[in-house]
Amino acid sequence: MHTYTEPTPTEIRDQKIYLPWGLTDAEYELVCQKLDRLPNYTETGLFAAMWSEHCSYKKSKPVLRTFWSKNERVLQGPGEGAGILDIGDNQAVVFKAESHNHPSAVEPYEGAATGVGGILRDIFSMGAQPIAVLDSLRFGEIDNERTKYLINEVIAGIAGYGNAIGIPTVGGEIAFDKTYAGNPLVNVMAVGLLDQDAMKVGQAKGVDNAILYVGAKTGRDGIHGATFASAAFSDEEESDRSAVQVGDPFTEKLVMDATIAIVKRYPEDVIGIQDMGAAGLVSSSAEMASKAGMGVHLNLDLVPQRETNMSPYELMLSESQERMLLVIKKGSEAKAIALFAEYGLDAVVIGKVTDDGLYRLDFNGEIVAQVDAQDLTTAPKYNLPAVTPKRLQNAAKEQFVPKIDNLKQTFLQILQQATIASKASLYRHFDSMVQTNTVVRPGSDAAVVRIRGTKKALAMTTDVNGRYLYLDPFVGGQMAMAEAARNIVASGALPIGITDCLNFGNPDNPEVYYELAQSVAGINQMAQALNTPVISGNVSLYNEYNDEAIYPTPMVGMVGLHTDNQTITTQGFKQAGDAIYVVGTTTAAFNGSEIQKMQTGTINGQLFAFDAEAELTNQQLVLSAIQAGLITSAHDLSEGGLAVGLAEAAFDQHLGFDVAVNLSDALLFSETQSRFIVSINPAHQAAFEAHMGTAAQLVGQVTDNGTFKLTTTDGTTEILENEAYTSWKEAIGWLLK
Repeated sequence: MHTYTEPTPTEIRDQKIYLPWGLTDAEYELVCQKLDRLPNYTETGLFAAMWSEHCSYKKSKPVLRTFWSKNERVLQGPGEGAGILDIGDNQAVVFKAESHNHPSAVEPYEGAATGVGGILRDIFSMGAQPIAVLDSLRFGEIDNERTKYLINEVIAGIAGYGNAIGIPTVGGEIAFDKTYAGNPLVNVMAVGLLDQDAMKVGQAKGVDNAILYVGAKTGRDGIHGATFASAAFSDEEESDRSAVQVGDPFTEKLVMDATIAIVKRYPEDVIGIQDMGAAGLVSSSAEMASKAGMGVHLNLDLVPQRETNMSPYELMLSESQERMLLVIKKGSEAKAIALFAEYGLDAVVIGKVTDDGLYRLDFNGEIVAQVDAQDLTTAPKYNLPAVTPKRLQNAAKEQFVPKIDNLKQTFLQILQQATIASKASLYRHFDSMVQTNTVVRPGSDAAVVRIRGTKKALAMTTDVNGRYLYLDPFVGGQMAMAEAARNIVASGALPIGITDCLNFGNPDNPEVYYELAQSVAGINQMAQALNTPVISGNVSLYNEYNDEAIYPTPMVGMVGLHTDNQTITTQGFKQAGDAIYVVGTTTAAFNGSEIQKMQTGTINGQLFAFDAEAELTNQQLVLSAIQAGLITSAHDLSEGGLAVGLAEAAFDQHLGFDVAVNLSDALLFSETQSRFIVSINPAHQAAFEAHMGTAAQLVGQVTDNGTFKLTTTDGTTEILENEAYTSWKEAIGWLLK
């Protein structure tokens, strides 16, 4: 028999043992009121984890509830492991994004790897087959050994897990700013496919149905990882490596395949599925009970353990990876266990569903926790104050004016900026072709994965520019949505829905809470305008280092639908002689831009204007032109403006261009939104111009003479393609040396 000692309820109260776990004095008192007694050690730990921001969203929920999450496609919105959208033919796409920021800051390889593992479990817990992973990463400037270490280890962690489990990493985005130096962002998105009649949810229904623990054994890794993710970093605090889990992709592959298999083989016997993610066994079991309005009774002696003398507290709060919790119809336990055994997996009945609403834990023949399941999953609500940041109140309205003495020099210099430069040296570590369904690999505006046996394909992207949000959270939120949608449209797909990772600083700071609320409002406005509901996501707060918050960085993960894979389009120019058009109007849009940062070392001023109506119009025109077969290549214009967009389109096939625009040299680097660069076969020019009207302007043609020729109102400049390509292609590698 295990023996362990733990503080008494009175000692917990008097010594305030709960404070380091994230429970406030007021919250502890509320727990006491709900129980009508002092909680014991295990119960206190359960409430601390379940009432953490990471699990309960107690501070962000008032904002999250404003999200628009329903339209004609939505089969499952927020509140489950992942969101689900109807894509026709009884098929559905399942997707979700998660953050693993704090773990990746202290243990970058394992933090990133387990981020991939966790988001994949969210997908297959719905009964879906994962088909793709994307990432969205933020690091400090590549000018110190610490940042270089973080970049290399995070990339290795994502690749190590994703490649081993056999799910392609197909796309994403990476940016660099000093604001992320002490608190990098590691956001991972996963996409899956599902037959609609196989859809499962995480609910514990049906009295006496069995609760089945599946997968890896429970150890002491990751205990209080959820509360660790709900606190900020500082130099004065030692990094809590014990809160970071260690992943095993080979076990996860077995768990994934077996979970999908049981849903297909015994659909009527599987009542609910949920992965053991943040807060481990307590979170999955309590949430499943609460959502169904039921109770659960668990015997912790039955939980598979890989370490000795584990206490109930440790067993419940461990975040050991590769574990799932299933509710199986009473009487079907043996065949479920037998199926998992086929995959070499432990599957153990550790409890049952009850109708009393209680969350009860037994250990060594004693009741070690007995609380109301609803109380455990219903944290106190916080309506926090929001105050406009002083920097926004005092922001200069004038746009920064770039100084361009030598266009060639500035052009090559901006191509070498880490946020602009090629990320191929990083994403080459990712296997993007496993499963052999990837049609468009990393490096274009959106990744595209075909759906076997159909003419359909799915486009997917991740996007956000934290600089824009720092200067205007609402408009920056709109722009994050707009750029994601432009990426999807440029691939020839219709945007159909989003997930998000809302990365912000400490919400108790009224200025940070203002950023959160305004960003969500901006995202929401564009989500409704684009008809792309917010069907899943997560919130990551307390992203600070020494009380300095990161830029507000609400990553948007968007999925689009190709109904005909013949219209899939990529960003690269295809052949010399094709006409080049710019869709949209270029204005002076420099505050928050890449060139402002490059020339001044910072960003400031009032963010440039955004025209949502023009954005929607231009997207619709480009998408319909692609679907009509009029466009050969399409690329959205974003960071670095027209100059960078032209270069990226040319690099794909090592082509050149001869472009003349009625713009100054400086305006080549403007980041005006709502713009695309497209190339058109001369045979389609007349039809394209008739289709686009005044929205598209002919600016030149694709060449194959190895030269970028740019004529502006300031004169003509020629740059060798191979010189520009080398600057862009090798910059990250040079910086990481």
